[in-house]
Amino acid sequence: MMQFGLIGIGAGLASALLFASVASGSLLSVVLFYLAPLPLMIAALGWSHWTALIGALIGALALSAAFGSLFLLAFLACAGLPAWWLGYLTMLARPASANGGAPALEWYPPGRLVIWAGLIGALVVAVGILSYGGDADSFRAGLHKTLIELLRAETEEPGNAPLTIPGVSNPGRLVDFLVRTVPLAGAVIATIVNLLNLWLAGRVVNYSGRLARPWPRLAAMTFPRPLAAVFLLALASSFAGGLLGILSGVLAASLAIVFGVLGLAVLHAVTQGMNARGLLLGGVYAALVVFGWPVLALALLGLIETFAGLRARFARPPPA
Repeated sequence: MMQFGLIGIGAGLASALLFASVASGSLLSVVLFYLAPLPLMIAALGWSHWTALIGALIGALALSAAFGSLFLLAFLACAGLPAWWLGYLTMLARPASANGGAPALEWYPPGRLVIWAGLIGALVVAVGILSYGGDADSFRAGLHKTLIELLRAETEEPGNAPLTIPGVSNPGRLVDFLVRTVPLAGAVIATIVNLLNLWLAGRVVNYSGRLARPWPRLAAMTFPRPLAAVFLLALASSFAGGLLGILSGVLAASLAIVFGVLGLAVLHAVTQGMNARGLLLGGVYAALVVFGWPVLALALLGLIETFAGLRARFARPPPA
């Protein structure tokens, strides 16, 4: 028990340090900030979710002592509690009977972990939106003011001077565009960060030999069909006005990444055994990193898989 507590404290302080690095404002600090949940997820997967919970609380208290209560709440919402919950679900298992009646464990499905990563990402952004007020106008006005202040800080302009950005002819139009797109981008980034940190934590713990569950076959992950209906409903509601449209857009953006992951799983399955499989998958991943928008095609592929079962029709069996 003492070992779990010490590991939790170490993971919490490491996570808090990564989270606080964003205060420096450098480009590297942004990368470190996104990796803040990683030490807590490693603690959860390698030792216990209680270890991660201890770390989340220690990290939050350390940030509160150094920077104030706002950092405490932000850390718990963006890193601490999501890392603990995803770690807890990853190691969740129940008894099951294998062939011949031998005892076995049924682990929490990887598809459900992907869904949770998206839902948590959407929830974190939704909480940030609601912190500006309970209506769309308050949120837009508050975010508009925040963006103006950030841009002025970057350009080092005085607060009473008209905003000017080098190379931008109409800064006001740029700010309006950012007000519309920042919530969607935030949901996308939060979902990707959750997924990436969980994958990295699993790889680290698996390499160390402490991962109790077997590494899942990600190409075989499945989603429940009702999730596709939720995605389509959120996408349709995102065109509505007001706060409902904004929050629906955030959920749709997160679920687009979730279904994009399912689309990747379909590609991995249906290309099994192809001679050019590595080249094809490498091109897809490169296009995702460079352009980003191909995730929409993958999300569509994931939706089709949910209803039509493409892998059952076209996938080849994995090699023995």
